[in-house]
Amino acid sequence: MNSFGNIFRVSLFGESHGTAIGVVVDGCPSGLPVSQEDFLADLKRRKSGNAGTTPRHEPDLPEILSGVFNGYTTGAPITLITRNSDKKSSDYDEFVKIPRPGHADFVSGVKYVGYSDMRGSGHFSGRITWGLVAAGVIAKKIAGSSAISATLISAGGSENIVDAVSKALAANDSIGGIIECRITGNPRAIGEPFFYSFESAVSHIIFSIPAIKGIEFGVGFAAASMRGSVHNDPFVGADGKTSTNNAGGINGGITNGNEIIFRVVVKPTSSTGVVQETFNFSEKKMTSLQVKGRHDTCIALRMPVIVEAATAIAMADLMLIDRGIYGIRG
Repeated sequence: MNSFGNIFRVSLFGESHGTAIGVVVDGCPSGLPVSQEDFLADLKRRKSGNAGTTPRHEPDLPEILSGVFNGYTTGAPITLITRNSDKKSSDYDEFVKIPRPGHADFVSGVKYVGYSDMRGSGHFSGRITWGLVAAGVIAKKIAGSSAISATLISAGGSENIVDAVSKALAANDSIGGIIECRITGNPRAIGEPFFYSFESAVSHIIFSIPAIKGIEFGVGFAAASMRGSVHNDPFVGADGKTSTNNAGGINGGITNGNEIIFRVVVKPTSSTGVVQETFNFSEKKMTSLQVKGRHDTCIALRMPVIVEAATAIAMADLMLIDRGIYGIRG
């Protein structure tokens, strides 16, 4: 499915080399101030241009087609698009016969029995995250006082990100990274028990971002080697503040008012310039593949704003659910 959310519902559409890509945001409350300029800063953060990112350059300018009138949301579905212009579809022709190892080329061909759009990876391209970022701008308005900030803290296994990217470029290979996201000023008691806890909602949409392979909240996997007396976060105030924050601001799947902290793992881009031995499905034999064309050496460089947007979308949905079930709290 291409939609996420129960009340604040986000639907992505388009292909990397199609006419346009975009997003429909349904369930947004009326009366939120929204203009084209609101989207520009975050969309610019997602764009390529720095060392280690794809040479493909798209304007990425948003067009608001519906749901906004006289500068405010109307309550109707909001549709945003951006046009694709910098396309070199011939770079992807051979991937029909020789799917890239680690990419969706093979599985999309099987799932859609040969009808999937392979140009620029089609609907499986990281370019589709433009819609997530655009929807995230609106979601951040609903999140209100919550400040969501994501940062790339390591790349290629090193905290020296510039050096790691330089080495990958020299090797004509790709690298992954780790992104840390922190949320301050967040409301307490957001998240529903079991199937739509704060962690499950955020994890669901985070894993919808291409190349994400793992997530941990608070101290994460390190909790497995800690004792309960050490992992627990003792309360030190009537507002729920704790002396430590090993749980990452969440207890029982519900936010406790402390800073929310989680980290996500971004895998190396599948499109690497290193020669690989893989299967040619047309000739039914092994062959050598060297991916050409324009690709990110480290897609994680462009991921922080996408992680922020996805988090904001999950938070907006949880906050609107909370308001519907329990009413607006004082």
